[in-house]
Amino acid sequence: MDLTQGTQEEKNSRAKKMMLWFGIISLIMSFMGWTSAFIVSSSRPDWLKDFELPNAFLISTIVIIISSLSFILAKKALKNGNRSATTLWLLVTLILGGVFIFNQFLGFQQIIDLGYNFTGPTSNVTMSYIYLIAIVHILHVVVGLICLLVVIYNHFKQKYDETKMLGFELAATFWHFIDILWVYLFLFLYFIR
Repeated sequence: MDLTQGTQEEKNSRAKKMMLWFGIISLIMSFMGWTSAFIVSSSRPDWLKDFELPNAFLISTIVIIISSLSFILAKKALKNGNRSATTLWLLVTLILGGVFIFNQFLGFQQIIDLGYNFTGPTSNVTMSYIYLIAIVHILHVVVGLICLLVVIYNHFKQKYDETKMLGFELAATFWHFIDILWVYLFLFLYFIR
């Protein structure tokens, strides 16, 4: 398929989708770099080998998976022309995104309660990596929530329908990406010591 063919709207759609994928690929590369550094650093003598992730991180993982499902249901409702169900599922996704972030901070508090801070004399290189990876991911979830708010606003302005969904689809793709990314990060931090 020639990328220069089609209407201006089709070209615009392809360009925006491609830009999103370039961004996603660069995020993948960044997180792969941090997880690679985590693996290399795990050979240090001061590395914590017997640390268990806080339960709040498991809860946040379940929440973010459910939020992806609710976004899928919102998209399905939009395609079926059911505006009220679309609204409901978008709001559920937004709330679950907030619950995810809340649980992440609960997890940080559980780490602090164990005596490990991000920096200072009570810090540890293992915990510093966990803080860094989780905080950078939280920042991307915040970006996802902002995208979701824009989608909700545009949905209320009736800018989307079953034939016009570009912004909705871009936000959904990013949301699913950050969800999958967290599942990968959680499993990585859980199993790699």
